[in-house]
Amino acid sequence: MIDAPLPTRCDVDARAEVIARARQLGVPTDHARRHKLRLVREPNQLASIGFDIHGREQWLMPRAALAFARMRAAAHEKAIELQVVSAFRSAHYQLGIIERKLARGQPIEDILRVSAAPGYSEHHSGRALDLTTPGFSALEEEFAQSLAFKWLHRHAACFGFVMSYPRGNHHGIAYEPWHWCWHARAPSARR
Repeated sequence: MIDAPLPTRCDVDARAEVIARARQLGVPTDHARRHKLRLVREPNQLASIGFDIHGREQWLMPRAALAFARMRAAAHEKAIELQVVSAFRSAHYQLGIIERKLARGQPIEDILRVSAAPGYSEHHSGRALDLTTPGFSALEEEFAQSLAFKWLHRHAACFGFVMSYPRGNHHGIAYEPWHWCWHARAPSARR
């Protein structure tokens, strides 16, 4: 793990302000209830997992970071390269994503099909990763055709990672074969 400055996180008051701002931007007040989403608490500690495909340092909570390092090493042994697109994101950062998409003219309804509302993203937990592999565009369904995805589909659960948004998921979020979240309660995550 790399020793470097931590990314900015939101405390409870800041998160409430971010959520209020998101509502002003058009996120419906019943959005979380309708999509069975819970507020996500940001972790007290984060550990660096290195750099993403854009050269930005990325972070996960320490136990998730360790599980990801083990999973990445196991994939590497099979000549599979798992590249990070993004990991921890604060609610404030998520608000910025929504604001940028709105500024480009995207309707809020379309944005919320592919981006979680601020305060409700698994990325806030420090347990979620967006992944890609060489030769495949980041954050595109084509990732599901990669050897990396096929390896993840077979082996990620052994390290506690689960694909959060399969086709037809109960949250009504678009299919995201690149989005994987670590769960401590997974029996194989205790390795």
